[in-house]
Amino acid sequence: MKSCVIALAGNPNSGKTTLFNALTGSNQYVGNWPGVTIEKKEGTLKDHPDILIQDLPGIYSLSASSLEEEIAIKQLTTKRPGLILNIVDATNLERNLYLTMQLLELGLPVLLCLNMMDLVHQSGAVFDLDSLSKMLDCPVVGISAMKGDGLPELKAKAVKCLKQIQGGIQKAPKKPTYTEKVEESLVKVEDLIKVFVPDEQLRFWAVQVLEGNNKTVSQMLIPAEKQDAAAELTKALEDSQGDDAHSLLAFERYQIINGIVSSAQKKKASEHISLSDKIDRVVTQRWLALPIFVTVMFVVYYISVTSVGTLVTDWTNDVLFGEIVPQWVAKFLDLLNADVWMRSLILDGIIAGMGAVLGFIPQMLILFVFLAFLEGSGYLARVAFIMDRIFRKFGLSGKSFIPMLIGSGCSVPGIMASRTIEEQKDRRMTIMLTSFIPCSAKLPVIALLAGALFGGKWWVSPSAYFLGIAAVIISGILLKKTKPFRGPAVPFVMELPAYRWPSIGFIWRSTWERASSFIKKAGTIIFLSSIVIWFLSNIGFVDGRLVLVEDLSDGFLSVIGNAIAWVFSPLGWGNWKASVAAITGLVAKENIVNTFGILYAAPEDELELYKAVAQSFTTIAAYSFMIFNLLCAPCFAAIGAIRREMNSAAWTWFAIAYQTLFAYSAALIFYQTALWLQTGLFTVWTGIGLFVLALILFLLFRPDSKQREAKLNFASETIQ
Repeated sequence: MKSCVIALAGNPNSGKTTLFNALTGSNQYVGNWPGVTIEKKEGTLKDHPDILIQDLPGIYSLSASSLEEEIAIKQLTTKRPGLILNIVDATNLERNLYLTMQLLELGLPVLLCLNMMDLVHQSGAVFDLDSLSKMLDCPVVGISAMKGDGLPELKAKAVKCLKQIQGGIQKAPKKPTYTEKVEESLVKVEDLIKVFVPDEQLRFWAVQVLEGNNKTVSQMLIPAEKQDAAAELTKALEDSQGDDAHSLLAFERYQIINGIVSSAQKKKASEHISLSDKIDRVVTQRWLALPIFVTVMFVVYYISVTSVGTLVTDWTNDVLFGEIVPQWVAKFLDLLNADVWMRSLILDGIIAGMGAVLGFIPQMLILFVFLAFLEGSGYLARVAFIMDRIFRKFGLSGKSFIPMLIGSGCSVPGIMASRTIEEQKDRRMTIMLTSFIPCSAKLPVIALLAGALFGGKWWVSPSAYFLGIAAVIISGILLKKTKPFRGPAVPFVMELPAYRWPSIGFIWRSTWERASSFIKKAGTIIFLSSIVIWFLSNIGFVDGRLVLVEDLSDGFLSVIGNAIAWVFSPLGWGNWKASVAAITGLVAKENIVNTFGILYAAPEDELELYKAVAQSFTTIAAYSFMIFNLLCAPCFAAIGAIRREMNSAAWTWFAIAYQTLFAYSAALIFYQTALWLQTGLFTVWTGIGLFVLALILFLLFRPDSKQREAKLNFASETIQ
């Protein structure tokens, strides 16, 4: 069978990604859609390398109100896959079939896949799949992607459909038929545009024109007079029916869907409240939702970083990379009679630097397992719903929190996910604030400081996560009161999937995707950074000659660090080693630990890394260091993502400047206030820190000028 494409389409949270992973396994690759930076996944069907499966963005409709919908429409109308595999959440059939109705109008063969049938059976509902198939005029298969039930049948059906399509046996399903008035209008629109679109897509484009979906229609080269004629048809329909065309068609689609579901449903779900609803009564309850979320994240970070994770990481750092690996490598270098500088480069540079970073992988793996479990169980979807309540009070929406959730693994895909936000002002703000949430690259920094300076105190690592959320909320309030970001929050609509136990396979894939990305970075960027940092720290001018220095304070890195250390002195860590670490962190945040591993664990220190770091920082200075490096401008990769998403050099520089200034201000306020309270010492910098705090509080609580103006106008009108 010649190569063929299956497009996987469905609503968000319908199990589309789980199904894609199950169908393709390891035969998949990730890239970006042409011309945009939204991630796309493609892979070959297991045991069928000639069949390509393309995972379209999760969408609710084909109305082109978001970039995902634009991508889906363009892919389905211009690339024309051989088969659309439409995955729907069977527990919410009516809502999911809305997209199905639109897919049927595309003139492409459709295979309908009812997912989560295990939950349907648990609820007591029963669907007649044969009846559903006849009414939709397309094959229907029921599965459970999470458990793997029905996947062999789905695979066989998809392959069979492709063969029938290529043999001319299976055609596109019949298109939905609307009421007389709507059908009359659609036929007239079809007559207007039929010269400009392919015959098999005529109904789809006619609906788009009648609904007034300008983003979609702009892809068609329709003369102005034809557009005006179509607009008159739309207006005539709206006047006769007393409603806008988009609402009319939506209502009629749901009328058709309700009739189909009623006929196909042999037995309804039992009346008793589902387990998911019972859990949501507590988890999303108005007053309990936030405390529960805080507790969950505290437990996650406590186990990952402070307790279980620390035990494994201590062994990895102290034994594996502290004794076993260096001893093996040292013996190997002895056999090679390696020069002193080569031994130092490998042992004190590469192994000390990379080992300091890789030693924290156990903590990261445990954290990733927890995040995968929360994601697969359906709880993270509730978190976005919970945070929407909070964010909306500050001018943001739960839509902004979704990129931040993604950014907890890596800021780059989190920043890219901001493209789902339609409003440009909110999208820009989300891009700027997403990197405030600690990503996996920042976890080693948090773990190192928590262990070295705070004795592994349970509250340190969770506080870093909530520090990021606080920075997002404070920044949201501040920025929303400025002209470039002023405006109402975008609406947030999201399907809440049923709670379920995620499969081991799902947790493994999700954990491995996050961990492999970190390991790849360690093998490339951090490896090269270790070499550069070692050379810069170990080479310098002594008595006018370029030599391998005995004291790191004579190296080039020391010169650079001392030149910029004064900038960070008000923050409590104005020594050259910490200053250099903060700068190298711009390349990759893991480089902070990498740099510490090389500079603080050098032979002349004769101390373990934790003890060496502890000697160079006070407790409050260490927390100040953590604040700055968690909130300042992200790594180069994330900055590159910001540049692509902003599509403006000016906005990119503004984002970097804001993040860095905010981080500096937060660290300054914390350190100077804590130092004053701890020692009673009041300096010029203490006064500056308190002034900055007072300024931020004033900006936070001052009324928005536009809101104040609106209130004054209302009062004036009332008096008159």
